[in-house]
Amino acid sequence: MDATPATSSTMPPPAGPEQEAQEHSETHMSVLWYAGQLAVTYYDTEDCSVYFMPDIPDNEDLKLLHRVIGEVNPQCIVTSAKQDQHIAKFLNDLRATAGDKGLGKPEVVLFPNTDFGLEVGKQRILSRQFPFIPPHMTAMEKILYLSSIIPFESPLMIRALGGLLKFLDRKRVGVELEDTSVAVPILAFKKFLLSETVSVDQDTYCVLQVFKSDIHPSVYKLSSGLKEGFSLYGILNRCRCKWGEKLLRLWLTRPTRNWAELNKRLDVIQFFLLAQNHETVLTLQSSLRNIKNVPLILKRMTLSHTKVGDWQALYKTVCGAVCLRDTCRALPGAIELFHTISRVFTDDLHYIANLISKVVDFEGSVSENRFTVRPHVDPTIDEKKRKMMGLSDFLTGVARKELEALDSTIPSCSVIYIPLIGFLLSIPRLPTMVDKSDFEIESLDFMFLSDDKLHYRSARTKELDSLLGDLHCEIRDQEALIMHQLQTRILEKSEVLNNVIEYTAHLDVLLALAEVARENGYCRPRYTHRPGFRIEDGRHPLMELCAKTFVANPVSSGEATRRIKIITGPNSSGKSIYLKQVGLIVFMALIGSYVPAAEAEVGVVDAIYTRIHSRESVSVGLSTFMIDLNQVAKAVNNATERSLVLIDEFGKGTNTLDGLSLLAAVLRYWVSQGTRCPQVFVSTNFHSLMQLELLPDTPLLEYLTMETQQDGEELIFFYQIKQGVSTVSHAANIAALAGMPARLIERGAEVSQLIRNGKAIRRVDHPAMGHRMEKCKAVVEKFLSLDLDDPRVDLEEFMSNEVLPAAASVL
Repeated sequence: MDATPATSSTMPPPAGPEQEAQEHSETHMSVLWYAGQLAVTYYDTEDCSVYFMPDIPDNEDLKLLHRVIGEVNPQCIVTSAKQDQHIAKFLNDLRATAGDKGLGKPEVVLFPNTDFGLEVGKQRILSRQFPFIPPHMTAMEKILYLSSIIPFESPLMIRALGGLLKFLDRKRVGVELEDTSVAVPILAFKKFLLSETVSVDQDTYCVLQVFKSDIHPSVYKLSSGLKEGFSLYGILNRCRCKWGEKLLRLWLTRPTRNWAELNKRLDVIQFFLLAQNHETVLTLQSSLRNIKNVPLILKRMTLSHTKVGDWQALYKTVCGAVCLRDTCRALPGAIELFHTISRVFTDDLHYIANLISKVVDFEGSVSENRFTVRPHVDPTIDEKKRKMMGLSDFLTGVARKELEALDSTIPSCSVIYIPLIGFLLSIPRLPTMVDKSDFEIESLDFMFLSDDKLHYRSARTKELDSLLGDLHCEIRDQEALIMHQLQTRILEKSEVLNNVIEYTAHLDVLLALAEVARENGYCRPRYTHRPGFRIEDGRHPLMELCAKTFVANPVSSGEATRRIKIITGPNSSGKSIYLKQVGLIVFMALIGSYVPAAEAEVGVVDAIYTRIHSRESVSVGLSTFMIDLNQVAKAVNNATERSLVLIDEFGKGTNTLDGLSLLAAVLRYWVSQGTRCPQVFVSTNFHSLMQLELLPDTPLLEYLTMETQQDGEELIFFYQIKQGVSTVSHAANIAALAGMPARLIERGAEVSQLIRNGKAIRRVDHPAMGHRMEKCKAVVEKFLSLDLDDPRVDLEEFMSNEVLPAAASVL
């Protein structure tokens, strides 16, 4: 940090240890951007910690990376020498603008791409000795421990971290004067978040079904062979243009706690939902369909690879943008998006539209499959085109004169024009013309034979070449020159086209969200700076579309009370749906969408943690229960009083007593934090948690259950949340619904009752007492009949073959 100059002439007081540490702190960052994904890690010498940001989408403009660098302000940026041109240009521009602003220019260090390999990065992480890892841990225990801290499922981030570790070891940051055996100290790994971004990990995205990829029925139609399945993105995506779809996906991957930005989005949605604005909505949606892939068109223009379809697409886009601007100018300027579109969609759009309409001949371009200009654009081209159009009659007259000069045996001839070759005299091949020597005609130069027609140059065709020249090629060359000039003019106005893409994407997304809100009866959420949630008649946005009837449920979580909710109830009673419903409503509010509820108030949220479904465990090399523990460990280690934690059936993957103990320990830990504990929703079938009073009596806890009713042997689900505790799991009823055989269900209920009453469990396949006595008598009689004095008698063989098998069948 730069020291503030002293304004007094007296000597400043000596700097304390904290001030010296701040003055000498450095930050070294590793950055990778590939295929629209960004990964950032950095090392802070002040606390000797490595901060990481899991893989996150970022567009080619790298706005997210710019925000990260602005917050971290690194002295050095490490990246791969084999990088995309966009990030290479970004880093060059960054150093230039940093110098202009008086900030320290970050040093950009390029390492070979092999230093950022995925396996190389994993090996560097796992082989390094970290002081926070106990030295007695085995290699497997170390892997398990690190996997609970570092998200190895983010491959780009692991590559960036591997490159950072390589840089730290090579530069020996902070230990330059120490012995080479002393490594750069890394005291902790910490997750880095932008100040206004809500942390949502990949497991949460998966269990909440924010995104879901299905195999495309025709894998040849999509490069990835995947399509969007039944997901939150799938039901919200009513976008009319590609850039709206892209921005919606970006918003879903970057939920924010910036209330001002979220309210701006909600203001637009609220305006579109008003009945009197329905016609305006239809007009905007119609115009959005004309917005095409402008960045690709501009890229082709810079490379002079523009196609006929590009000019048509650009013209439609510009006309659609003008219509959007005119419509927005008639809308309330108090809504910032409408005001911005009215302002940044300048008259340059009219300029571009007029240029294209006056210059490009769309019909001629389509028919000739190349760029052609309209009449009256260039007099020279018009003149040459007139000559081309009049050539037919003119050449007929020339051919008539040529025929008069030819031998009478030649019945007909014609004068033709071939681009790049010129004018030629075409004569049909006569029967007498067999060899090439027969093709020779006085005063004519033979050129070639094609389709039984001989082609010659004559004095008149040579004169035509000199007078008219190669008209076709000249016209194409001049039209290509005009196309280049037109491209240059349009590229000069590319700023307005980039604004069109940016703000039409915003408009498209908000129109889509408004359409979904209108169809499904969503409400506008309110934001408060107090922790907690209050939701009336909340619904699951996906499940309500699948079920014939859906029972809405409330959510109420306070600031000093009811922060931890324990939810019990039978299986299939709706506990998991309720947890996901809470997570999805909060998540939707954090992207600026209306939510499926009658009323919703959402407090400040900095992260959402979940332990609901166990993800696939083969590829990561961990047991299912270990993955569950990792997910809960993330919540325990990172959740704050502003976090939302959703836990479903934690502890069922191990011994019942151990699972119950772990769940109780986690909940008691959060209870001990008082009002600084996160907002926790836990569903469980561990009824002993309440029966044994393993949790303290505190207003932080609230016990809820899903309402059911036993009607004879049938269990009726009401799917309604209420206060209370369920003490019966109704496993037998659920097993019957799942189609289990009745005799198995009866036996299971019998064993369960015996365990509850502390009685012995009788085996159903146990032989009758009389039969067992007969077996025992038979073994005893055989033993008594043995002559123990006979050396041939083998007692060990008798025990193995007779006594032990009989004992096993009896006991």
